[in-house]
Amino acid sequence: MSAGTGATQVRRKAPETGEQLPGDLKMTRTLWPILLASAVGLLPFTIFSTYLVPIAEGSGSSVAAMGGLRGLGGLAALLVGTALAPLIDRVRKEWAAAGGLGVLAVSTALGASGEYVLLVAFCLLVGAGTAVLNPALTAAAADRFGSGKAASRAATLVTATQSMTAMLAAPVIALPAMFWGWEGDLLAVTAVSLLLAVVLLWRRTPPGAEEEADSGEKLTYFASFKALAAVRGAVPLLSISLLRTAVFMGYLAYLAAYYDSRFQLDPGLFSFVWTLSGASFFVANLLTGRLTNSVQQGVRTEYLLVLGLVAVLVTVVGFYFTHWLPLALALTSLHAASHAVVAACAVSLLVRRCGPLRGSALSINAAGMSLGVFLGASLGGLGLGIAGYAGVAVAFGVLTAAALGAGFLVSRIPVGQGGNGREEYGSS
Repeated sequence: MSAGTGATQVRRKAPETGEQLPGDLKMTRTLWPILLASAVGLLPFTIFSTYLVPIAEGSGSSVAAMGGLRGLGGLAALLVGTALAPLIDRVRKEWAAAGGLGVLAVSTALGASGEYVLLVAFCLLVGAGTAVLNPALTAAAADRFGSGKAASRAATLVTATQSMTAMLAAPVIALPAMFWGWEGDLLAVTAVSLLLAVVLLWRRTPPGAEEEADSGEKLTYFASFKALAAVRGAVPLLSISLLRTAVFMGYLAYLAAYYDSRFQLDPGLFSFVWTLSGASFFVANLLTGRLTNSVQQGVRTEYLLVLGLVAVLVTVVGFYFTHWLPLALALTSLHAASHAVVAACAVSLLVRRCGPLRGSALSINAAGMSLGVFLGASLGGLGLGIAGYAGVAVAFGVLTAAALGAGFLVSRIPVGQGGNGREEYGSS
């Protein structure tokens, strides 16, 4: 028994010391269905937000009422993501992702009808579907490359693809919509989702990947939550993701209003600000994923996480007190890049530290981020109502300071030791 355990430990530790990290192009060729599916998962709500006015008019509803339905999707994502978290690691990740794509296909077909009741179902189902799809895809990408730094690099490629899609989706969907309308966009997502679901269902698991994914002991439903909480650093990392998302999404919710009131930028000019923010996030996320998961010894991922949180704190507070447009633009870019650094580090550390529980961890992570969207918008609005943009700076500054405290906890956890004292799945 002890010999077998020792062999397992050697096998798990070896990738960290001697593995050859594949190049991004090689990883992309291996992961292309997963990366494409992660991009498709962002399209339904992007279409819904982009064409909110005509969708509201077509359904006989108001823009405010229709926009409020988006919150139902976030609520569904929070509930479903939390409830199904322990189950993500009990089935093949590609099969779980295929199920999420199937739900997405049904929801977009319903949404294309334009009927109000079916649009309610659309929002609920998209939230539920993506709550399964996104963590399953991220974990599936990691499983393809074992448990070392290549695994966490693969996971960050998924998040980088999603950030690129978020930046480019609006102009990409606008062109075909000129020919077939927003309804055609949704039906196109239905078709692509079904095709990708079939691809993922029939995709073979590479030798060793399924064994690595199933190497942990089988746990009961509630024991899975307990085991995840016992992984040292998991709870602070999940807290950081929740708080970081609250700051960033709350900041983005009031970004257009800020630039309009302080610099009188109309929506046309503000679109360039949005592109600047999205491009900064994408580039920083991509580069950080590569840096933190390279085979060369460099800055520990935990330390880079803390540095990223410090940058988030400085840029978000400084942003709301500047009255010079070039400086505001620079802070917008730096703030987005800082968030990307933190996001890439958090995903990398969750994948490494949680081992066979990575699917559950990523599912809880996604659910926490859904909660963060509501928390950020609510606290940002409260701060704005009480003390203007100075109040917003204080609200987001407090959230970031809390995340920074969690970051210091993560950085002090000994490398290579898991929550139960045994060898952890990967080190930094």
